[in-house]
This record gives sequence, C-alpha cells and structure tokens, in this order.
Amino acid sequence: MRADVIDDSGKITVKTVCFPQQKGTVLYACSPVDPESSGGHREGRTADQIRLVSLLREHLVRRIGSLRTDSHFSPQADLPIRVVHDLLGRPQLLLGEDEGPAISFSESGGKIWAALCGDASDIGIDAAGMDEFPKEYPFHRVFHVPELQQALRLTNGDLKKASALLWSVKEAAVKALGCAFHLVDPRSICVYPSAAEKDGGHLFTVGLSGKASARIPMTAGRCLLVRSHFQETMWLSIALLN
Repeated sequence: MRADVIDDSGKITVKTVCFPQQKGTVLYACSPVDPESSGGHREGRTADQIRLVSLLREHLVRRIGSLRTDSHFSPQADLPIRVVHDLLGRPQLLLGEDEGPAISFSESGGKIWAALCGDASDIGIDAAGMDEFPKEYPFHRVFHVPELQQALRLTNGDLKKASALLWSVKEAAVKALGCAFHLVDPRSICVYPSAAEKDGGHLFTVGLSGKASARIPMTAGRCLLVRSHFQETMWLSIALLN
C-alpha cells in the first residue's frame, strides 16, 4: 500500500494497493465521519460514502485517461453516482443507470474507509481497532489456533493487535465475497501464512472451509488475497477476489 495522489483540499490522501497478477487498479482513502450529516443513520453514512467514492472514481478516471484497458466501466466523469445495498448489505456503485466498479466500505475509530476497484475483481475493505478485542473476547469462537499463533508472531505477542489483524483480514474477505458474516462463520474463513511486505504489511491467502465452501461456490478457481497494513492503532485490510 502506498500513497498515490492527494485531492485538491489536501485533507484526503488517495492510495493505491496492488495485488499479484492484478490487471486493474485498487484505490482507497479515508475521511472523518461527519457527525452532523451521519447521525448514525444509513442516509448520512451513504452521503459520507458517496463523497469518498466520488473522489476515488475521479482519480481512477484520471488514471484510465491514458490507461484505457485499466477499467471495465465507462470513464465518463459526469455520470450521477448512487450507492445502493443488496439484501445482505453489500454496497453497489451505480453510474447513471449502469453498474460501476466494485466498492467497499468500513468504519472504525471515527473514520470511514472506502475502496474502489478498476477492473472486474470483487473487493472488500475493513479496519479493525485494537480496542475492539478485550481479554474476555471469545477468541476461540472466531480464530483457529494456528492462525492466531501466526498473528501473534507477526505482532510480537500482542494479543489485541493480533486479533485486530486477523479480524480485519476475515472481514475484508467476506466483504469481497459479498456475504459478510450472514452466510459464513468466522472460523470458516481460513487465513494462511502471510508473505511479509517491504512496507511492513502482509499479504495473506484466504480460503473457505466446511459448509462455507459449498454455500459460496463462486470462489472455485478464484484466488482470494488480502493485503494488511497497521495504521496507528488499527489494522487496515483490503481483499481482492480475482
């Protein structure tokens, strides 16, 4: 994950994340949640989401001006934008009346995060704070022992930090699958040993086990990868279903 460009206001940094063998571009950014506009209501959250995804799409349109094969959707920048949700809560971007690129959102620590994918891949983003995992948290119901041990090695034995890392990976993965945890149990999401990144992040391969693999056959023959990076007091993970 690296800084790419900064918007005109100078307040929001748009970043790029790349995955192995990925043809398109994934952009992501975050901004503080506006308490006056959101107020805890979906309508307000959607307004925050549209502001972020509009910025991401604007930057993507700039990029594909010279990279026409980088996107599967129309580069027209003047199409009206809407964010709708399916029955499972998965967000979908509409450009005019047509489906836009894949998007995903997460909210944590007073910030809202958004990711947008410029090709036909599905994506998911999740931010998980260390304060979400107190000592009494039911770790055994969410994580397998080997994956928790791996996360502890990656975080120098810090249980809260390790748990936030694993949860963000699993949550990003189910968002990319489009089902969240409505159709799969957290322990059905298997996080395999990671590859260390030069920037201090990690690249994980994620798979499904048990009933989840039968319920979501769309994963057959597709690779589900997750990149994770520590952000001050939380882990940010972005999943790509290629």
